[in-house]
Amino acid sequence: MTKKLQPPVQQINDELFTKQGIELHIKREDLLHPTISGNKWRKLKYNIIEALEHNYGTILTFGGAYSNHIAATAAAGEQFNFKTIGIIRGDELKEGDNHTLCFAKKMGMKLVFVSRDEYNIKTEAAYLESLKRRFGKFYLVPEGGANMEGITGCVEILYDVEDKFTHICCACGTGTTLVGLIVSAKKDEQVLGFPALKGGKFLEKNIKTMVREYTGLTKNHTFQLIIDYHFGGYAKYNKELIDFIKSFKKKHKIPLDFIYTGKMLYGIHDLARKGYFPRGSRILAIHTGGLQGNNSVQELRNLE
Repeated sequence: MTKKLQPPVQQINDELFTKQGIELHIKREDLLHPTISGNKWRKLKYNIIEALEHNYGTILTFGGAYSNHIAATAAAGEQFNFKTIGIIRGDELKEGDNHTLCFAKKMGMKLVFVSRDEYNIKTEAAYLESLKRRFGKFYLVPEGGANMEGITGCVEILYDVEDKFTHICCACGTGTTLVGLIVSAKKDEQVLGFPALKGGKFLEKNIKTMVREYTGLTKNHTFQLIIDYHFGGYAKYNKELIDFIKSFKKKHKIPLDFIYTGKMLYGIHDLARKGYFPRGSRILAIHTGGLQGNNSVQELRNLE
């Protein structure tokens, strides 16, 4: 897990940007690993190191039925010889109906379906104690890898990027990856987060809290959430988004997913059309992986 990773940065040649004197580059974090790709690798890296150092044999985590984090944790468990337990939100779902859960089960993860009410108390101490009584000793990774170890891994995303950019763009769910970018961005690089779900103000508060907890500083690091491109909420999409993803893959040979990176790149293109980025802007978009989610959309299953 300590291997230094340097995924490529690719420039996107598109008339939309060249006409306005803008450059768009994409850091291909999706190429880090075939099954533990992108920010999932980054967020699990130091959690796995911590689990190994303290002789944990089991990792327990949480996620929804289409969670990239669940799939990646299961794959990491298979690769690094951990038992894995996934607490899955939604008791009406069955793994046989869902590609993500089928994959996680194939990797050896024990899937535990809970009601949404039970899932909502997943961070409470009494509930976590009940899980320990039920499953024995385990190393806990929060939903989405949202802890200090997860942030530490995401801080490293920009370590090998020597060029300076005006904007660093990233899709966000829990905000953990964005926190890593906020902490590690160079001076005068503006960090833009594109939430994949509704509730921008709540997410903004969480991100500020995580930044303060990680850095130990009371001052706020600057960032901005672009909240207009969630397409109705988490895992929501329409024909316009699907057509954009398909067109982007055909034109640039880079697959996007419909939950995170597709929405971010759609947003960047739309903002460019509206003149949001000043002439001379150099944009770096972080491709956070998550392509396994496309298997739940018929039109996107062959894009990876």
